[in-house]
Amino acid sequence: MKKMFIGFLIIIAILVLVVVAYLQLPSFGANPTGERLAKIQNSPHYKNGKFQNLSDTPMLTSDKSVIRATFDMFWEADKNIKPKSPIPSIKTDLNTLPKNKDYFVWLGHSSYLLHLNQKTYLIDPVLVSATPLPFGGKPFKGADIYTPQDMPKVDYLIITHDHYDHLDYDTIKAMKDRIGQVITGLGNGEHFERWGFSPNQLIELDWYQAIKLGELNITALPTRHSSGRALKQNQTLWASFMLQAGNKTIYIGGDSGYDVFFKDIAKQFPNIDVAIMENGQYDKDWANIHFLPNDFIQAIKDLNPKKLLAVHNGKFVLAKHAWNEPMALLSQSAQQENLPLFTPKIGEVFYLDDNPDFEKWWEGVE
Repeated sequence: MKKMFIGFLIIIAILVLVVVAYLQLPSFGANPTGERLAKIQNSPHYKNGKFQNLSDTPMLTSDKSVIRATFDMFWEADKNIKPKSPIPSIKTDLNTLPKNKDYFVWLGHSSYLLHLNQKTYLIDPVLVSATPLPFGGKPFKGADIYTPQDMPKVDYLIITHDHYDHLDYDTIKAMKDRIGQVITGLGNGEHFERWGFSPNQLIELDWYQAIKLGELNITALPTRHSSGRALKQNQTLWASFMLQAGNKTIYIGGDSGYDVFFKDIAKQFPNIDVAIMENGQYDKDWANIHFLPNDFIQAIKDLNPKKLLAVHNGKFVLAKHAWNEPMALLSQSAQQENLPLFTPKIGEVFYLDDNPDFEKWWEGVE
């Protein structure tokens, strides 16, 4: 009976999404038009009316229908899909951190703050909800300690793609006056212009396109994923980014399944100091667009970074595996494969020139 009720809620949620999309509420953003659309149509990665992955990438990797795969998120969910006790976290005052040090602060899921060469970067901040719906998308207790009001002024906001668990309208709206420039993939600027940003603030890049901003060199690179906030999908580009700032090269991985382009990225950037990669929300039903655990390890071996940080876990329910499985499996693999894994808690400052021995924060959580 409970499963039938959950299934009913899923159907209602889908219907609500359709209705809200047609109502064009601000949180859905906007599809590219005008000069932005013309630029997109000239991209070699835009074919047959939408952006395409470098390799053929069916969204589903099983013989299930989309509806069945969605229902199985609930029918087959692990009993520990959510933690029963709060996620360990530290409420660091982000406005008081030293300006002369390079650091990383995880905010849960794929949201984090980077400070490099005296510039501040905020990546994929989702600090309110991972869905525009009035239900669902709420963070685990303990993973919810940061709000938009806690964020400092940032020089650069980096958005890897426009899915709701990476681009949160409420967070962006609350932070609008504290954001310098936005760096993202082609097409995503349309969302930001609708939300009141100036075109001069927006930097939209195609894969393999690089730009120099003062002492920062940033290159957009491919991922194997998708995009879209409403009914029409893949009208904006999903991407990863390589930041070269000061004496550091930092890889911002975004969401991706495995592909051979990781080896190509390593050839182009053979000295990656830190790779920040997605680890979690995977499933055999969608293995092309989110790393399965073994594929994640292969991607890390391809990139060969000096330090590894794993995100895209610890905050939301977006897959049916146990909430702590991604970090538990990765920690085991890191020991077996001698991977340079660092595991700060949410809010715990990681000074990138140091080599601290962080706790396995996911252990001991009920």
